[in-house]
Parts: sequence; C-alpha cells; structure tokens
Amino acid sequence: MYQPLSLFVGLRYLRAKRQNHFISFISLISMLGIALGVTTLITVLSVMNGFEKEIRQRILGMVSHAVITPWNGKLNDWQQVVEKALEHPEVIGAAPFIERETMIQGRGVNGAMVRGIDPALEPGVSDVGEHMLEGKLDDLVAGEYRILLGSGLARRLGARVGEKVTVYAPELRATPVGVIPPMRRFTVIGIFEIGVHEYDTSLAIMHLRDAGKLFRLGDAAGGIRLQLDDLFKAWQVGQDVASELQGLYQVRDWTQQHANYFRAVKTEKSVMFIILFLIVAVATFNIISTLVMVVTDKQSDIAILKTMGTSSGTIMRIFMIQGTLIGIFGTLLGVIGGVALAENIAAVVPWIEQMAGFELLPADIYYISDLPSDLKWSDVYKFAGLSLMMSVLSTIYPAWKAGRVHPAEALSYE
Repeated sequence: MYQPLSLFVGLRYLRAKRQNHFISFISLISMLGIALGVTTLITVLSVMNGFEKEIRQRILGMVSHAVITPWNGKLNDWQQVVEKALEHPEVIGAAPFIERETMIQGRGVNGAMVRGIDPALEPGVSDVGEHMLEGKLDDLVAGEYRILLGSGLARRLGARVGEKVTVYAPELRATPVGVIPPMRRFTVIGIFEIGVHEYDTSLAIMHLRDAGKLFRLGDAAGGIRLQLDDLFKAWQVGQDVASELQGLYQVRDWTQQHANYFRAVKTEKSVMFIILFLIVAVATFNIISTLVMVVTDKQSDIAILKTMGTSSGTIMRIFMIQGTLIGIFGTLLGVIGGVALAENIAAVVPWIEQMAGFELLPADIYYISDLPSDLKWSDVYKFAGLSLMMSVLSTIYPAWKAGRVHPAEALSYE
C-alpha cells in the first residue's frame, strides 16, 4: 500500500510518539548538535575570511599586485615602461619606485625601508594617501627633500611633523675624512598609519627624484609597480608585461612578497576547520547511539515486518532514512543559523559586548576593532555536504544490525 515502504516506515518512526522518551531526547540532541556544529563552522570561518580579506586589503594598500624590476636594478626609461604597462587590458595603474633599506636618525636611530615614489602616479597603485594622519601625499616635492614616516617609525625616531631627520644610504663613499655613507637631511612633512605593523614601523616615503639623488640613480627608477583589475592574475599579467619590454626583468607578485603570512592564514583556517568539524562528528556519533537504541526498541516490529516478507535491505533503509533525516534537519538548521549569524555578526557583537560589559576588540589596542565577515557560499556548500555525508555514514552500522535481526529470536520474548 505504501511505496516505498522504507521511506514510509522511517518517517513514521521519526515522528511517532514513542513510549521511550529518552530516545526522542537523544535524537533531538543529535539534531541540535549538528546544527550547532554547522553554525559554528560557517560563522567562525566566515569571520576568519573577513579578517584575511581585511588584512589583505591593508597589505595591498602598500604592496602592489605585481612588481617589475630590471636585473641591474636601474630602470632609465621608466616613463615608457609605465605607458607600455598601461596598454595591457588588465592593468589599471602603474607607477615607478625606488626602494632601499637605510638607517634614519632623529632623536633616535632606527632601520627603515625608504621608498621613492612619484606622488602623481602613486595613488594608482597604493592607497597610502588615504591613511595620512598628518600631511598629504602631494606635499612631496622634488628637490625639497621631504619625507613621510609611518606612525610607529615616527615614534621610534621621536620625530614630529616639521622636524628634520637624517637618512643614510646603504653604501660607502670615500671622503677626505674617511669612508662614510651618503646622507641627506629630510624634513618630516607627514605621518601615515596603514594598520599593518610591518609598514607602520619601518616604512618611509620620499619623492622619486630625491631618492634617486640619495641612492645615486639619477633620474632612473628601481622598477615599476602595477595595480590590476584581478589581483589573482598578478603573476601572469606581470609576465606578459615584462615579455613586451626590452631587456631582462624580474617579476614578483603580492603572494610572493607575503608568502609566509598567507601560508600561515591558510594553515590556521585548515586547523580551525578540523577542530570545529569535530563538533559535527560528535553529533553524528549521537545518531549511532540513537539508532542502536531504536533498533533494540523496535526488534519486535522488525521481526513482524520480516515475517511478512520484508527484505533485510528494506529494513536497513528504514533506519538509514531515519538517521539521515536527523542529519538533514540538523544541517538545514545549522546552515540557516550560520548564514544568518555570519551576515549579521556586526550587529550581534555590540549586543554581546553590551551584555558582557566589555569590548571584545578595543579600538585603542587593535587596528581592526570590529569583527569583519566574508561569507563564501562555497564554504557553506562544503560544510553542509560533509555534515550530510557524516550523517549517512553514521547510520550504516545500526541499520546493518537491524537487518540481521532474526524474527524467531526477537518474538520469542514477546
């Protein structure tokens, strides 16, 4: 009368009012455990994706998508190279630069990375101008020997806007008083803060021509930096642009310059996924306990079905359907809860802070004072699929035990 029989009986067992309420309670706990695990997975990894995206944007605010440098370290015709690069359809910005490690002396002395830029072209490849605490990027004028300092570097040097600092070039020069490094006094005309420790504490910016004079490059540049429409094509686009230029060039993209950081983030996400997925695994083990108890409780029913000609395969499918439905309902609740929480985490965190009475990420300590979230539907599908797979696998052993029930033995105690 009822086809398929396994689906009909499995649904009846799932929704029927059992005399053993403990089994119903364990089923509910299993369902809620799966929902909690999937919700936690989606929310936590979405927040980790958000932090990764935020940090990547801040890093790429100072590091261009691709960098092309000549093998001899001196690019004389950088204007033509910039024009050639801008002809590529994927390139949306190009600018020359000079970059050297130096020592800077103010009230204190500190090592720094000095970058020479063209203020007119720099906004096309970085957003340092949008992170100025004092001064402006346009205040860099060739021949005036002006310099911008990261906020951390300025604190270490004890330098303020309007004061002088001395920049030492990383080379030696013979003079009547001995061998000394070339040096130049610069006026601090601005301080920036990117929100990335590496740049805020070690980067100084000056005009390209001033850097050329200090480092004895004249009007040449050290290379060009590219901003692309798709940052994930940086390596290929950089190779394409370099292949159209005369001479030998080296290409680096943003992943190579910060390979350790992005590798560490990937490792952290993988470890966090494994840890959080254990919540789902524990919940699916509860499905095994639930079905084992159900099989024990329904042995007489199984025996009657078998005496009526029901096959062992049909009996197995009955209990597999019951356990799978627990997994489906739990996964569905988890996906709904995880997506809702990940999409509204910015509104939930202030409520938690208000209830707890303290800030999770104080703005005076952390550069990122809120919890960013970047929900990726590919992750949602992956987590839901793994949860359903674990749920189905957890039903195999109890269903197999149900299929092996012998009617005579089961009914002999009734």
